[in-house]
Amino acid sequence: MSRQIKQAGLFDRRPTYYAFKIGANLSLFAGGWVVFALLGRSWWQLLVAAFLAVMFTQVAFVGHDAGHKQIFRSKRANDLLGHLHGGLLVGLSYGWWVDKHNRHHSHPNHEGRDPDIASGAIAFTREQARARRGLGALLARSQAYLFFPMLLLEGLNLHVASVRALLDRTGTPSKTKPVEAALLLVHAAAYLAALFLVLSPIQAVCFILVQQGLFGVYMGCSFAPNHKGMPIFGADDKIDYLRRQVLTSRNVRGGRFTDFVLGGLNYQIEHHLFPSMPRPSLRRAQALVRACCEQHGIVYTETSIARSYAEVLRHLSAVGTPQVSTAP
Repeated sequence: MSRQIKQAGLFDRRPTYYAFKIGANLSLFAGGWVVFALLGRSWWQLLVAAFLAVMFTQVAFVGHDAGHKQIFRSKRANDLLGHLHGGLLVGLSYGWWVDKHNRHHSHPNHEGRDPDIASGAIAFTREQARARRGLGALLARSQAYLFFPMLLLEGLNLHVASVRALLDRTGTPSKTKPVEAALLLVHAAAYLAALFLVLSPIQAVCFILVQQGLFGVYMGCSFAPNHKGMPIFGADDKIDYLRRQVLTSRNVRGGRFTDFVLGGLNYQIEHHLFPSMPRPSLRRAQALVRACCEQHGIVYTETSIARSYAEVLRHLSAVGTPQVSTAP
């Protein structure tokens, strides 16, 4: 399969696509702030906040692609673009995210190895739910109902995690931390200064709540369908690379609009098998990957966006619901 994909040129860089994508993103991103400046002290700014939530996510998608070295052949060029998109424009630590995301890619839905299913606000396994007490147990039982409302806090969670990672001195020293810290400070200073200089204090606070809240919802809704509700492997389970990536991933069916809205993450199976494949090539790789899975009897999961969310919520409900013992 890898040879077929390579022969089809699907690993080739796509400079024209990314030049247009990045240019369009930056134009719309800057345009949103221009409209913000022209509107001045107005409650119509909440519409600008919603638009910028979308653009923050679209910019973050490009940072994701850079983190996987999809854009340039050079690691340095990809990292530079990733730092600018992640740190300066969105306010997230690119280095922290790449490290965390690479560990997820290596062992998706693997207990003890995948940081994306580590115990936190959400319980992803029955063992995590059973280990909780008090308010944590109550949250686990209600997590299917609270999942989407909780995504309103995901943007804040990402910012806090970025700052904590940069302040953490227990890990391996990184030469990029001072640069990342400077980028985050510039982002925060410019963001807050613009809001509180142009808007009234209450308008500025409402702008932050809407923009960061919707940013978190959009990010969460883009990543949630990918693995949540798919098989989870135990810490001691051994499984080959092909099955590990395919069985834990779910594709989302749709056309070009879905590709745009989800940043190519709707081809999660292809992306996990070939992380460095440029985003626009994933659609073309799908037929080859599906055929290979059928040949080897590996379940290839693809659903609609609505069904993917339903499966996520069903899984969270099942995990959080206490099991009633039937023993006498």
